[in-house]
Amino acid sequence: MSRLLVIAAGGTGGHMFPAQALAEAMLAKGWRVKLSTDERGARYAGGFPDAVEIAIVKSATFARGGIVPKLAVPFRIVAGIAGATWRMFREKPDVVIGFGGYPAIPAMAAAWVLRIPRMIHEQNGVLGRTNRVFAKRVDKVACGIWPTALPEGVKGVHVGNPVRAAVLERAGAGYIPPGDYPMSILVMGGSQGARILSDIVPPAIDALPEELRRNVRVAHQAREEDMQRVATYYADALISADVQPFFDDVPNRMSEAQLVITRSGASTIADVSVIGRPAIFVPFAAATGDHQTANARQLVNAGAAILIPEDVFTVKTLTEQIATVLSHEAGALKMSQAALACGIPDATTRLVVLVDELAKK
Repeated sequence: MSRLLVIAAGGTGGHMFPAQALAEAMLAKGWRVKLSTDERGARYAGGFPDAVEIAIVKSATFARGGIVPKLAVPFRIVAGIAGATWRMFREKPDVVIGFGGYPAIPAMAAAWVLRIPRMIHEQNGVLGRTNRVFAKRVDKVACGIWPTALPEGVKGVHVGNPVRAAVLERAGAGYIPPGDYPMSILVMGGSQGARILSDIVPPAIDALPEELRRNVRVAHQAREEDMQRVATYYADALISADVQPFFDDVPNRMSEAQLVITRSGASTIADVSVIGRPAIFVPFAAATGDHQTANARQLVNAGAAILIPEDVFTVKTLTEQIATVLSHEAGALKMSQAALACGIPDATTRLVVLVDELAKK
């Protein structure tokens, strides 16, 4: 019978995307793959191949709900662990890997109880709460960002964050440095906290020196509630702009951009580095453990990106930084090359190697 991999992941894209990439790769190698998640997580699993069996487990978090739901959290988690342990005892998976999120707790705890070969993959530069719990209770800790802050005594393996096929198709796409011709700026805010980009970016671009401003073309991803005012601002300022709540062609837009202005979520960092583009990062200040700042550190230190913390993210500051990138052809080219040097397009392959190594145990 084919070997079985159990993937445990929570219900956000940040956790589910690398999990999906690994699932696809392991299926291609002839493995069976099962996804262990909760009901919320299952709603985010639509991109997984049909061959992946989805096991719904009981889980919960203290971060949501009132007093009564929070009192029930420990009981739901214990029930989830008991159910996952029984299933794994019967199915005997060869390897269990957790990608974070509280729905990963039952499967990872069950793997620890049954001493099944196991590892975690942390997408961010700071361990999430669930991965922090299991970091000392697994055989391997795979890290998407380097360096990753790990507990004392825990060693990580830098594998990178898997990127989707559409990004790989644009990996290392030729960069056209800024000059006296149309230049594209891609603006993306994560689902949490994109409003500050909608508040600051349009007036910052409008304030650019005229010799730069007249050449700028903007693709701006904004929340639906912000779309109209952002689009109106650009239109009134006579700046060519495509404003949408979601871009389904980000890899193409990024590969055509001279500059990317964005949050620094783990997946975004991976996309920017694999394609290789200069970036201005505005870390989400409320991110757990300030992990978005940690995520951006490697690219900033490599000279591939500029970091602007939220507390100093003003129109004046952003205008100055945009002008710095777009006014220096050689500097922008070096930034794109530095970003590319940080990219790990074979992150999924590296994860597969770790799974195979654990299976041999």
